[in-house]
Amino acid sequence: MKNYNVAVVGASGAVGQEILRILEERNFPVGELKLCATSRSAGKKFFFRGQPFTVEVTTPDSFTGMDLALFAGGAASKEFSSAAVERGAVVIDNSSNFRMDPAVPLIVPEVNPDDVRWHRGIIANPNCSTIQMVVALKPIHDAARIKRVVVSTYQAVSGAGREGIEELELQTKAVMEQKETAPKVFPYPIAFNLIPHIDVFMDLDYSKEEWKMVKETQKILHDESIAVTATTVRVPVYRSHSESINIETEKKLTAQQARELFEKFPGIAVIDEPDLKKYPMPLYASGRDEVFIGRIREDNSIPSGLNIWVVADQIRKGAATNTVQIAELVIKYGCLMKK
Repeated sequence: MKNYNVAVVGASGAVGQEILRILEERNFPVGELKLCATSRSAGKKFFFRGQPFTVEVTTPDSFTGMDLALFAGGAASKEFSSAAVERGAVVIDNSSNFRMDPAVPLIVPEVNPDDVRWHRGIIANPNCSTIQMVVALKPIHDAARIKRVVVSTYQAVSGAGREGIEELELQTKAVMEQKETAPKVFPYPIAFNLIPHIDVFMDLDYSKEEWKMVKETQKILHDESIAVTATTVRVPVYRSHSESINIETEKKLTAQQARELFEKFPGIAVIDEPDLKKYPMPLYASGRDEVFIGRIREDNSIPSGLNIWVVADQIRKGAATNTVQIAELVIKYGCLMKK
């Protein structure tokens, strides 16, 4: 099997570390490996397949000889993606920098894999909440065509990075000890609380996170006629995002028909036994790559509608796993840059 040279940018962060684990878990054919980050992380050592690798400061020359450049997120892709492409690497980017660029494919491998074929050097990884939602929507859209989606998210603090986890831990301890601690990562205390606000507010008082779900869903599903409205909420959960999704379709589907579609679709695991109180929860989704679906039921308020509950690990399927799956598609379809 041919091996491929891979650079991981942001290798010391949560998503970067998860990318390394998943490359190893999935036995990705890595030849030369470079770990890149900012000067704050330069010199740190991490192990990959039992061998130590030292993090280097990201520069344009970091991508010389690389086939793939996996950007874990943040501003790095805006600064270095052009240099990576110029040096012959395919960029797979976890940030929002290129997602809505019409020249950049936005990929969820279970949903729109063929879009990889038309990349021009950069491929975007969607927002974590969008990824798990479109995996759930795709089989329904194919079978009955979706008219409208109403989604409310319940997003874990790790979506804000390690700092979000640390803030929840600190505040939880402070509450239990009847002490006070000022919020730094989130606008309000997150321990024993919910915050209906993720990212900055934009048009119509929707947050940026909410608009991402609207626009990215339409792009990935190739259908701007799908009406999507979202409310995104931060919850005091360490890991894995949950979503309550209401779907209105042109053709009526029963709950059983929807369940059968989900069970056949790649990347979905159905947990839907209400009599036994079995349904997806973050506790069980964390560390897994599947999109878990349960609470499947017909919407009794409209002629053709469904309600579903969707949970997925936003660091794995919502970021790192999706990135590696895209890299696998690039190799499968022979879409590396010509050198």
